[in-house]
Amino acid sequence: MTESVRRDTSPEQRVTEWDGDHARTGDTDGELPGVDPTELSDEDLIREVRSLHRTRLDTLRHATDSALANHLRRTAELETEYLARHPGREVDPHRLRDA
Repeated sequence: MTESVRRDTSPEQRVTEWDGDHARTGDTDGELPGVDPTELSDEDLIREVRSLHRTRLDTLRHATDSALANHLRRTAELETEYLARHPGREVDPHRLRDA
């Protein structure tokens, strides 16, 4: 089996290699990173949610605790804003399960 994870770097060092990962390190002067979701257009909101979902598994498996915490916080912020904007969103009947 071929190893896909580089063993010569720590997870903390690999964080910056992930495309689309917006987790920041260092002091943020008490402010949380990222634009307030209420200020995003619908298109920007969807783009940000897609970016977070695309990097989800790598973040869960390999990111530092602080990067994972930031990822979870940001995902919750963006998804909460999406649901607030689309409370009557269309539900695909194929995604429903019998009770």
